[in-house]
Amino acid sequence: MAGEVVREGMGWRMSNKLLMNEQIKSFEVMLTGVNGEALGVVSREEALALAKEAKADLVCTSLMSSPPPCKLVARGAAKAQRDQENKESRLKDGAGKVKELRLTPDIEEHDYDTKLRQAAKLLESGNRVLLVVRISGKEGPKAKALLERLIADLAGSGKKATGIQLSGKQAAVEMLPA
Repeated sequence: MAGEVVREGMGWRMSNKLLMNEQIKSFEVMLTGVNGEALGVVSREEALALAKEAKADLVCTSLMSSPPPCKLVARGAAKAQRDQENKESRLKDGAGKVKELRLTPDIEEHDYDTKLRQAAKLLESGNRVLLVVRISGKEGPKAKALLERLIADLAGSGKKATGIQLSGKQAAVEMLPA
């Protein structure tokens, strides 16, 4: 689904704004029915009347032609589909910020549960999470075990992007949203 063309930086891009029903200002539209049948060029008012009769939304699919192609879509389905496409594109781009959560190898159970909830919430909102365990001395195996437990507990919310990286002062793993 397309929206309006907006200026971004040095170029142009399509905004993800969805033109529906009364937002469509064109006098005539090239209409497609709910089942994909071509209904031809009709006036905007006639298209809106057909949409109301079919209990559907009139959705503009492109502003790049005249008359603009529009289609009848089951009520609410167009917005849900656009939201799903936006979510998929965000996840594909790896957009979302990297949020860091710091832990220690000797973490209490309640604190572990709190960090687990925070990480799950961040992953579900589309952010990547960097789990970092600060270590000193010979705590490396303990930190690795803690990160493996976190990865297993977060399997429903995300997947790991990198393996567990052990360095001198910390162990880390990056998680991507599911």
